[in-house]
Amino acid sequence: MRPIKLGLSLGAAALLLAAGAVGPAAAAPDAPANNGKAMTWTLLADGPAGTVRVGGGPLSNAYTGDTDTTSILPVLCLKVDNSPVPAGITPDFYAGWARGTVAASNPIRGNRLTSRAAADGVCANTFGAGWRMAEFHDGRYGPNLESSGGWSYWAKGDVPVGTRFWTAINDQPANPWN
Repeated sequence: MRPIKLGLSLGAAALLLAAGAVGPAAAAPDAPANNGKAMTWTLLADGPAGTVRVGGGPLSNAYTGDTDTTSILPVLCLKVDNSPVPAGITPDFYAGWARGTVAASNPIRGNRLTSRAAADGVCANTFGAGWRMAEFHDGRYGPNLESSGGWSYWAKGDVPVGTRFWTAINDQPANPWN
């Protein structure tokens, strides 16, 4: 008897739904779309003592992305090891100190970076434990580097000239996985 009652109940619910008498449960609102684009950064300058300044530059869009996620680019990776600020660099909001080393992974199609964990995995698999995808706000400044800035930062390392890199941003929908 139970299967018949269940079948009748489900059938009645389907009829009510089809007739518009009831609607589906309210869905969560969609996240803002990035239109298939993601934010990228590039090398902005070479600095003192084996450092580089990376950032978006004029082509970057930190709000909705600037590069089609079907593009194949390296991931900008970072390993924070709390390195002190080298002489010759004065961190500020727009050009902080990342407290570590940056490097570029092998190129990967942006839409293969389906989550932050997947992007972090590219860095860890390429460079080892402690490496992760670099993020827009990784630059630090102020007393004891206690404040976080954005748009660019200095780090130890060496990255290719004239190349764009997939870079994360934690407060905007401009990542390859958004």
